[in-house]
Amino acid sequence: MASKVWKKLLFIILVIACLFNITLKLVQRNSFKDELQSSAQYVQNLVQE
Repeated sequence: MASKVWKKLLFIILVIACLFNITLKLVQRNSFKDELQSSAQYVQNLVQE
């Protein structure tokens, strides 16, 4: 009986942790403009060398 309770509790904690991780990844994404600027700067540095 106790093992079923622990299994459900740990499963709920796992689901919450996964949702929290996905939310953080979506919130902390770099903007597309920033990505393009950094890529352009990298290419310019390669051309200058």
